[in-house]
Amino acid sequence: MSGWNTIQRIKRIEEQVDALGFKFSKPRHGDWENEERSLSLVPKDADSLPIYNREAELYIGSLEQLETWLHGVRWARDYDMILKLGDDEKRAKAEQKERNRQLVRTLKEGKRVEGSVEYTWMKRRTQ
Repeated sequence: MSGWNTIQRIKRIEEQVDALGFKFSKPRHGDWENEERSLSLVPKDADSLPIYNREAELYIGSLEQLETWLHGVRWARDYDMILKLGDDEKRAKAEQKERNRQLVRTLKEGKRVEGSVEYTWMKRRTQ
């Protein structure tokens, strides 16, 4: 079967991406080096990766580069667990805390609030 290994590879990458809370998307701003072969990763829904805006493109590049990037993410998470700085349980608690903060803010403002990375960075920078 021609291309079977490629299909299996893409499915495996898709599972890893989904487990991290991402989904594949077409890059909005493009990867100028590999424009026709590039893809991007965005948060998969409103509940996953609550700190990011739904419009955030967290990765742009080729499938081959994505495998390397995912390997780096796994390595960083494993290293944090070795150092006892973080684990899946702590990460889940922190994400839920952010979801709760956004819910309270949404109720106060009357419109959906999501992803505050840009806001908090800008706020800290201007102070």
